[in-house]
Amino acid sequence: MHYILIVEDEPAMRAGLKDNLEFEGYKVDLAEDGKSGLEKITSNNYDLVILDVMLPYISGFDVCRKAREDGIDTPIILLTARGEEIDKVLGLEFGADDYITKPFSLRELLARVKAVLRRADTQVKTNSSSDFIKIGKLKINFNNYTAFEDQQSITMSHKEFELLKYLWTKQNLTVSRDDLLKDVWEQEAFTTTRTIDNFIVKLRHKVELDHTNPKIILTVHGIGYKLVNS
Repeated sequence: MHYILIVEDEPAMRAGLKDNLEFEGYKVDLAEDGKSGLEKITSNNYDLVILDVMLPYISGFDVCRKAREDGIDTPIILLTARGEEIDKVLGLEFGADDYITKPFSLRELLARVKAVLRRADTQVKTNSSSDFIKIGKLKINFNNYTAFEDQQSITMSHKEFELLKYLWTKQNLTVSRDDLLKDVWEQEAFTTTRTIDNFIVKLRHKVELDHTNPKIILTVHGIGYKLVNS
């Protein structure tokens, strides 16, 4: 049974999400503000966090950022009433795995929850040295989504791992932004090529020796990107 934390300050929304997710067979925990939500995230082993952006004490963006800084890679879906692209991109840059704008349908939410959990469940929980590959500065294990630089654990979101893995499986081939939208983001409505470009910038900071002069993740102007891993 998957264990989901809902961090939402609106009582009716919080109760409605809890009832519907429990009806679908999930175990659900609740928090009503950012401070208690962050405390629960850091002290419990959840399979997924549904996190409102506009929260008392600590915003959802800051909860997400602080959790990722603490090395917590639990999938996070952000909920917000805002619709501006900058907020969506900001949430993903802080390490969120998905983003839903209020108002949303129950059907859409459940589909997003299932998709995120399905991606997380496909990760094989092994950690042997033979599972690691070298990409630039990092040693990556795509089976359990871990990354290290000089024995130091590097925090990356699920979407960062998925993007890097996709580029690695297509290494030395040019991958278009449209391919990335279709195959990595599965044509999620809020995702644009700008989102992809922002994720590439983040990956370069982690992979490249000099992110201002990339040698691993190359831009193919007018088309997309290519990973060159020698």
